[in-house]
Amino acid sequence: MNGSIDWLQAIALGVLQGLTEFLPISSSGHLVLGQIALGLREPQLLFDILLHIGTLAAVLYFYGKDAWRILRAWLLALIGRGDDPVSARTGWLILLGTVPAALVGVLFEDFIESAFGSPRAVSFALIATGALLFFTRSVSPGSRGEEKMTWQDALLIGVFQAFAILPGISRSGSTIACALFLQIERAQAARFSFLLSIPAIWGAFVLKARHLVQISSPDLLPFLIGMVAAAGAGVLALAWLVRLVRGGNLRGFAYYCWAVGIAGAVLF
Repeated sequence: MNGSIDWLQAIALGVLQGLTEFLPISSSGHLVLGQIALGLREPQLLFDILLHIGTLAAVLYFYGKDAWRILRAWLLALIGRGDDPVSARTGWLILLGTVPAALVGVLFEDFIESAFGSPRAVSFALIATGALLFFTRSVSPGSRGEEKMTWQDALLIGVFQAFAILPGISRSGSTIACALFLQIERAQAARFSFLLSIPAIWGAFVLKARHLVQISSPDLLPFLIGMVAAAGAGVLALAWLVRLVRGGNLRGFAYYCWAVGIAGAVLF
């Protein structure tokens, strides 16, 4: 089979993306292995990014009010009319947390693209994600909310997000785990993780947007269908994950990541 995607494959990969983007099991890793399982031997990196735009819609569905609160406060603070210093400060923390991933994405673009074509590397990265999740169960609940987060917290969480650019390393799993290790309150850990994903996902899209002109008309509809499927599945997955994070129950996903990683390493 060539590298094109039909609408059935687009739906399957869109649902896969939507479910795995928010569950801490690496959406990019599952997409790489899923595409190979569907016979798509060429890395569909642009399609992956468009699916992430679909899941971005799910983030805005859940955290749109927070995103607007923070953006408004940050913009007002820039012009000296700020009335919500905590939200404005969070805006700066999100920008700071975005820097590591932005640098890695620009400086190591070719290496990252090559990683998407290596199912064995993805499989080992999934095993590493499982190890990270395994240790979250032993972390006692944190008590630091939005107002008590520091620039060091944001930067370290951003470093974990940068590592998660590699397929197989879960972005949500690594950033939430990092926040939990830093004793940040569970709901805030999930909230900051997904607010941090907004500029990261958008930046990845902008970086690859020039390739949109290369999409042929027959491919455009499957790409759009995949985005819609990712958004719908993402809403369901995000609702479930937020409940799991608040209950401190992420360790179970470690066994799943290990199983998929080992299977991928053996089969591919």
